[in-house]
Amino acid sequence: MVSESWWVALEALRLNKVRALLAMLGVIIGTACIVLVVTVALTGKRYIIGQIEAVGANLVYAEHVSANADQGTALTDEMTLGDLQAVRNDIPQVIHVAGTREIPMTVVVNGAERPITLVGVTEGFETIRNLEILSGRFFDADDMTSHSKVCLLTQALAKLMFPAGDAVGHTARVGELSFTVIGVFRERVSTFGQSEIQEESVLIPFSLLSYYTGVNFVKTLYAQASSAAAVPLVTRDVQRLLQSRHRVGARYRVQNLTSILAAAQRIGTALTLTLLLVAVIALVISGIGIMNIMLVTVSERTREIGIRMAVGAQRMEILEQFLLEATFISGSGAIIGILLAVSVPLLIRPLLPGQLSVPISWLSVVVALTASAATGILFGYLPARRASSLQPVESLRHE
Repeated sequence: MVSESWWVALEALRLNKVRALLAMLGVIIGTACIVLVVTVALTGKRYIIGQIEAVGANLVYAEHVSANADQGTALTDEMTLGDLQAVRNDIPQVIHVAGTREIPMTVVVNGAERPITLVGVTEGFETIRNLEILSGRFFDADDMTSHSKVCLLTQALAKLMFPAGDAVGHTARVGELSFTVIGVFRERVSTFGQSEIQEESVLIPFSLLSYYTGVNFVKTLYAQASSAAAVPLVTRDVQRLLQSRHRVGARYRVQNLTSILAAAQRIGTALTLTLLLVAVIALVISGIGIMNIMLVTVSERTREIGIRMAVGAQRMEILEQFLLEATFISGSGAIIGILLAVSVPLLIRPLLPGQLSVPISWLSVVVALTASAATGILFGYLPARRASSLQPVESLRHE
């Protein structure tokens, strides 16, 4: 009977606790590895994708590409505020548009000149680039249209220029120009100088930059799509619109973050599969360990098996007993391994930054439990079959 086979199997494991625990250890490690690998991979993927999306959600950006020497470059090829307006009005899936242009400048800090970037921005830039205003405010509509001599400083530059306190309300001298500081900001996610915003930058209204330089061209055009699904369509529409508004020879590079997100997801998936393969190998090794220990157990308990068969135990009952022993070892190891793997993220969660979460994949828990149970049955079958195949007379003679 099954209940009797369970009792005999548990009693046998109780009498060989150290051996059973050693066989269980490999299963514990392999099972915990599967759950932790998936957890770490999901956490890493979510963090990377979150960092990329924080640069600007559903972002499409365009730049004018200088033509080759044979074709030449015309001023009419440059993007203008009219192009921004056309993108906003003619592409229904676009919800925000912004443009920027930057020029190198210098500021004097502690008697020494430091190179900085002076960036002219249009309305919508704060929303599109997801800037974090640390103190003060961003430009309003009056600032954008009235040539107000106001600026925002990056956090690093504000600390250099005004180490004694808050920069808001003070006058910042940039080159030969003077601006009233109305805000201090930082990128919510650093682009490490790969955008127009450097570590030490000054933002001013685009109209003010155009007034000083006499140049009314936009270097970078940003368009924010209404949803992630609309990003490819907006990318194509922006490309077509710019080409239609400028001469045939003009070239524009229109890109989005979709390819970067896809690459991050592919890298995360490849890493997950690689680590899962390592965990599966650990489970296979633990299964071989279970099989070896069960084979030794069969050899040592040959006389016991003969006695059970002599008093009426069927071969199927002997097979069932040893399969139950192997399944109990692997199942108990799987449960312990899963509990350890689940407890690790819960224990370290209070130590992590607020924006970083550690998701636990319950699918990986089910897979780990199923794989461990299958390992016990698969590698326990050979010893169990060997035990059930023993002849009672020969088993009783065994010493």
